[in-house]
Amino acid sequence: MAQTDNHLVIMAGGVGGRFWPMSTADCPKQFIDVLGVGRTLIQLTYDRFSGVVSADNVWVVTNQKYVSLVHEQLPEIPLNHILSEPCRRNTAPCIAYVSWRIKKENPKANIVVSPSDHIVTNENEFKRVVSNCLKFTAETDAVVTLGMKPTRPETGYGYIQADLSTASARNREIYRVDQFREKPDLETAEQYIKQSNFFWNAGIFIWSALTIVNAFRIYQPSIARIFERVMDILDTPDEQRVIDEVYPECENISVDYAIMEKAEEIFVCPADFGWSDLGTWGSLLAQTKHDIYGNAVIGTDVHLFDSKNCIVHTTEERKVVIQGLDGYIVAEQEGKLLICRLSEEQRLKQFTGEG
Repeated sequence: MAQTDNHLVIMAGGVGGRFWPMSTADCPKQFIDVLGVGRTLIQLTYDRFSGVVSADNVWVVTNQKYVSLVHEQLPEIPLNHILSEPCRRNTAPCIAYVSWRIKKENPKANIVVSPSDHIVTNENEFKRVVSNCLKFTAETDAVVTLGMKPTRPETGYGYIQADLSTASARNREIYRVDQFREKPDLETAEQYIKQSNFFWNAGIFIWSALTIVNAFRIYQPSIARIFERVMDILDTPDEQRVIDEVYPECENISVDYAIMEKAEEIFVCPADFGWSDLGTWGSLLAQTKHDIYGNAVIGTDVHLFDSKNCIVHTTEERKVVIQGLDGYIVAEQEGKLLICRLSEEQRLKQFTGEG
């Protein structure tokens, strides 16, 4: 049963179209059914916290133009818990805004912050880990981040270097962070995975409302002053008007730079629950069931011949036949067709115009 003081923040402000033609700037990947399971990525994010956080304690921070999409896809959560950013200012202002808002509603709140567009394959283990960390942050002034056990020398993720010599006295699965490492080159990533104390940074954070607000006051006083100034207006009919005025004053900075790399009581919980940030078509291929030739198919009537290592996403087509491809993306959505080498997908932006 979900604890009444547990709150979930889903960050859903991304505007990119990495999964073009499915995702576009008008409907980015968090709002589409990337996996072909009948639920969008933001809905799957909401689903995996069932039993940990009640629907009344779920919050979404998003871009103004996606508010109606959030409400349509997550009608269970209170409408006044969908917070609208008037402009993009990275994750620190986003988290500060919702943290002050939650603190006003419940000063004893315990918060988990999650991206809206990642996937998890072992939801039972995910719930266990998150519940474990929420208990820890409810009893301490700690900031906790989840560290994913790396399975390959990935250059697209940041890394967390943990001090595994001594676990926390309160929780034997949680350790102090030595330092955060930027996205490495391949040689550095290969060195990281040879060591047992390096973990992928999943961007999932857990803390109490009081802890994170105090952290902003200490390490980002300029951002803290903005939300202290408008505290009395939050959760009133004037909130959006005032936020539209003051939000652009916030520094454009990630929570990693703003808080995580500066605060002292920073901990990591190493975990392994089948996590991926689904940042590319290649990552979708890796997370989707394959046939014996390494092909992953999302669609109802797709036939591949003499093809291998392909990702096919054609849910709107009645019948698709593909022959002779090796390492390709084939995707169709609303009359737009993509056929591209997986190795060349990083170049898609220059042709599609999507971020």
